Amino acid sequence: MNIIKNRYWYFFISLVIIIPGLFFMGLHWAQHPDVGPIPLGIDFRGGSLFEVQFEGARPSVDQITDMYAQFSSETELLADPVIQPLGEDAYSIRSKKMEEETKTKMVAEMEASFGKVTVLNFTSISASVGAEVAKAASIAILFAAAAILFYIWWAFRGVDHPIRYGTAAIIAMLHDVLVVLGVETMLGFFLGWEADALFLTALLTVIGFSVHDTIVVFDRVRENSRIFRRLEYEALVNHSIVQTLDRSITTQLTVMFTLTALVLFGGDSIRHFVIILLVGIFSGTYSSIFNAAPILVVWENQEWKTWFKKKDELAPLS
Repeated sequence: MNIIKNRYWYFFISLVIIIPGLFFMGLHWAQHPDVGPIPLGIDFRGGSLFEVQFEGARPSVDQITDMYAQFSSETELLADPVIQPLGEDAYSIRSKKMEEETKTKMVAEMEASFGKVTVLNFTSISASVGAEVAKAASIAILFAAAAILFYIWWAFRGVDHPIRYGTAAIIAMLHDVLVVLGVETMLGFFLGWEADALFLTALLTVIGFSVHDTIVVFDRVRENSRIFRRLEYEALVNHSIVQTLDRSITTQLTVMFTLTALVLFGGDSIRHFVIILLVGIFSGTYSSIFNAAPILVVWENQEWKTWFKKKDELAPLS
């Protein structure tokens, strides 16, 4: 099984997956320059999360939207909230920051219009706190990338060019981060989902899974480089991938089956988190096998030197 020979097809597939996400990220940034490329929840930009349950018939989304518009003022711009169903009788409503007094009046108005209301959760975060959380999240991801690069460089110091292994792992990790961010932005565009603290948890988990699987493949390359010293590097890497393929796929499928069950039966409160995790782990499995290891071969052969040359320039002189 020659997996490495089709490496440029794998890179092309990755681009095809990433480009739509980048497009939607740019679109969201253009539409919401104050938010950024992905739809951020109240955990990152401040605001209020209001979860309410209705004993009678649940009102429509338009009715809730109209009620928020009525309470909107110059100091509390509550219009255009993000409303998501919770089960069959409740809503999760995200809006700009709502004061406790306004919340009390809102509950009274809901009860007068729709019957008894139970407040399941009310969380309010200031914009300054949200900005600090977003900054801390960015630092956490950058620190994780730097730590991974240093660790892999140190762990593979016994082979030639150990920095290549760390760099390839970081590129594969960035591939997975872009896939996850792109999917999150598309889900936000079509379903109104927003990135929250659970999204950050899923993203960091995906980074861990991606690097773990990449190290499994790289470790086999390191072992085989000591055993098959005369083997061509491309064949060595391909042999290492084939040896670890069953283990990688089996391990990831076990996790993905569990996550799929949680998506189907786990409830609305964790569905967003689990879907992001599922997408990220699938991407991590792909990038570890079809991106990270082929990058080592491209680097070893320095293939970029021939990318822009014509065929007649590459042909040997007779």
